[in-house]
Formats: sequence, C-alpha cells, structure tokens
Amino acid sequence: MARRGKSGGKFGGGTADTAVRGVVELAKGARPDGPVEGVYYIDTGDCELIADQDNSTGWLLRINGVMSSHIDLADPLFLDFEYMRWMAALIESRWPPESRPKLRGLHLGGGACSLARYFHAAYPDARQVVVELDGKLADYVRGWFDLPKAPLLRLRVGEARAVTETLTPQTRDFIIRDVFAGALTPRPLTTSEFNGHARRVLAPGGIYVVNSGDAPDLKNARQDAATIAAAFEHTVIIADPAMLKGRRYGNMVMAGSDLPFDDDPRLARRLLGGAVPAHIWNDDKVRAFAAGAPVRHDPAAPTVAP
Repeated sequence: MARRGKSGGKFGGGTADTAVRGVVELAKGARPDGPVEGVYYIDTGDCELIADQDNSTGWLLRINGVMSSHIDLADPLFLDFEYMRWMAALIESRWPPESRPKLRGLHLGGGACSLARYFHAAYPDARQVVVELDGKLADYVRGWFDLPKAPLLRLRVGEARAVTETLTPQTRDFIIRDVFAGALTPRPLTTSEFNGHARRVLAPGGIYVVNSGDAPDLKNARQDAATIAAAFEHTVIIADPAMLKGRRYGNMVMAGSDLPFDDDPRLARRLLGGAVPAHIWNDDKVRAFAAGAPVRHDPAAPTVAP
C-alpha cells in the first residue's frame, strides 16, 4: 500500500512497467544472489521485482498486485515513497541522527525493508526487528538487497499482532505499523486492544507510527485516528492537503506517544519541502478530525453456555 513520490504506486496509477514478466524459479532452499527482474512465488501468493526505469540502482517490489516498496541499492537514505519520508522525518525530529542514539525499532510489515535499511544508515547503532508474515518473501529480500545482519537488523517471520503480544514491555523506542491486506490494514492490528499492546512495548517517550490508507470518504482514517487518540495522550497526523481534505485515495501517517510532539519548525519545513508537500496536524486537530468516529475494539469473546 504505497503511493510513490514521483507519481503512481497503489493509488496513483504507477510508473512501473506492467508487462507480464516471467516467473523466476529457484531451487528449494536457495537464496537469490542479488535482484533479478521477474515474478516470484511466495508463501502468501506472488511478488514481482521490477527495475526502476527512472533510477539505474532502484528496484520496486509489488506484492500480490499491490506496489509495496522501493529500494535504491546505491543510497539507503533515498526513500521513493513519500509516506516513508514523512515517517522518517517524524522519528528524526524526536531523535536527531547527529546525536547517534542507539534506537530500538520494531517494524510490523517488512516488504523490501526500505525503512529499516534507511534507519540503519541514519542510526548506525540502532537495533531493529522487522516482522514479516511471509517467510519466503523475507528470505528473498535478504538475498536481493544485502540487508544489515543481526543484531543490527533481525527479520522475524510471524504474524504482527502475535509477535507484538510476546514482546517485553518498554523495549522499543519506535514501532512502525505498515501492514496491508489489499487496501486496508488487517483489523486485529487496528483495535484499541492492539494499540494497548503497542503502547506497553514502547519505552517512555516512544512513538507508535502507522500508515493509514483510505478512500476520499476518510472513514477508515477517522477510525484509525480515534483509536490511536484513545490509547495515547499525544497524537499527530501527516499528509498532503488533498488527502486531508478527502480529495483522493492515499496515505496518512499517524502517530501516538506519551510525550508531546514538539512544534518543530524544521520538521514542518522538511515536510513542505518534499516532492509531495505535506502538512502536520497537532493533537487538537487530530482529535477534532476523529470526533464522532468509533474506537475499534476486538470482537467480544464468545460466551460459553453453562
């Protein structure tokens, strides 16, 4: 679920070649030695690796027909999808990279590990875990993109909620939720109960960041915002003006924390200066946006007759 910075992606039509590519067959247990264009069968369906026609060292990853990720092999600090740039800007606003903090990050949803790779370059001392449901995809990505090795970056195969529920309290500085099944995040990862697990795992001052995709009616985004605002004292939303006004399909970045998000003029300038200029809404605006939207909850446990 992504919209590229130039144009296209999930909601914008896409600049990638849509011609049918051949299926790449690998011997059982083999790992690719670098990226090769083609379609690959994975545990949850198929994915397609596409050379970026605008960037000689860039690669696009499409999973089950949905554009998922972009990697620049020559520059890990280049993020092609604007919502990823907004996430990076928000986290760097709280923890400036020049201070070399030893951050602990959790990524729910792997794809090509674009953000994990970015944060490794920005914060060389960081320790990150990427939770990816599809084991075969995780193995391919390691072979294609030469990711940092453990303990700097661990790929953990599993379902994002189940893994999060097992984690020790206060052991992550940031959590990024970027999991999609089709156009929306699976509901178990959007409820008040799950947000409670995320908050439990965050250290004091930590940030929970989500990619919230939606249609122009913004129904899903309002419910996401209401549920995050119910779990955290402080919230923000980052998106471009057209998305905030409900004029297109696209992505919003939402975040919650137990500490206020500072009114950082450098962050505002950075967001406005991107290829797709974005605005940041403070907590008051987020709560006004979410007013009246229901907070999502897990289904009630079935009652057992005596």
